[in-house]
Amino acid sequence: MPDSDAHSTDPITVGSRVIVIRTPGLEPSDTELQVGIVVEDFADTVIDDTDLGRDWAPALRWAIALDDGRLVFAAEDGLELA
Repeated sequence: MPDSDAHSTDPITVGSRVIVIRTPGLEPSDTELQVGIVVEDFADTVIDDTDLGRDWAPALRWAIALDDGRLVFAAEDGLELA
């Protein structure tokens, strides 16, 4: 688990209840809000897309356990506090 002090200015932390703004893989017609709890912060292990040499399958920072039981991943701009 990453050092929480390194990112203490982030409003979202492990345990935060969040709304997932964009969930890759969901059908475009799926308009229901996806709400869950942040279970892991991978800030220290996320690699910049330019370093990967590709633009597909980007590494995403947050792991979120949705209320419906699914586990999804999102970038910083893909979440807001619930």
